[in-house]
Amino acid sequence: MKDLDLMTLRLFVAVCDTRSIARVAEREHIVPSAISKRLAQLEQDMACKLLQRVRRGVEPTTAGQTLSEHARGLIGAAQRVTADMASYTSGAAGLVRLAATTSSVAESLPDDMASFLKMPAHQAIRINVQELVSRDVVRALHEGSVSLGICWDAADLSGLQTLPYRSDHLAIVTHATHPLAKHKALSFAETLGFDQVSLPAASAVQLLLVRAAATAGQSITYRAEVSTFEAALRVVRSGLGISVVPKEVAQPLAKAFNLRIIELRDDWARRRFAICFRDAQTLPAAARLLAE
Repeated sequence: MKDLDLMTLRLFVAVCDTRSIARVAEREHIVPSAISKRLAQLEQDMACKLLQRVRRGVEPTTAGQTLSEHARGLIGAAQRVTADMASYTSGAAGLVRLAATTSSVAESLPDDMASFLKMPAHQAIRINVQELVSRDVVRALHEGSVSLGICWDAADLSGLQTLPYRSDHLAIVTHATHPLAKHKALSFAETLGFDQVSLPAASAVQLLLVRAAATAGQSITYRAEVSTFEAALRVVRSGLGISVVPKEVAQPLAKAFNLRIIELRDDWARRRFAICFRDAQTLPAAARLLAE
């Protein structure tokens, strides 16, 4: 099979959308016969009928509909490539692809990125952020789909180079009327008799809590599972349970949600995060600037 031509695919998709070769020809300033020739060659390359004549023009066959769906994906991918590479022209520094954990995205990363991007020397840099759990951040780095990662430094970072980033403090959050709300500090084991609101099982916080409960010879009673820290705080506000979240995330919402933040005495409650990459020597310039 011959390589697909993007221009032909664009014309094919346009014909599928408009149901008219003549209309596409007028819009693209191409003679209709030239489009027809391209489409005939496309059918020959695909070895199947892609368009059929109808009363008021043409419409895709079943095979044509399938090709149209694939073509739209290819065209979209090509447009993204063009946009990304445009970052390297006219003095632009480029695009940085970054994978980060939920905790770092919920805490200080957006402010740190904003400070970086607002610097005059960085006006032409763009950052694409993927929110992943720590193990998937590491996987994305090894696979090369991102240049930088930010994750908990307790993750398996073998094969990666790292720089220290920030730290946070896990805490118990309860509603003001909860029996534990009067405490200023507790160990996690002292909370296991109460219903809890959890994050997804694969999240770094939840894995940490499951191990801590097992060490204490107990189990966690879950009343609800949610996908974000803010959602956990909203469930706690409703009185359905307590939750373990970074104190840095809970503090801005505590007063509005009528919540109490209780420090965790456990050593593991203080977490450190790392900036990770495969090799500083091969980092693109924009990614190196952001890491620094």
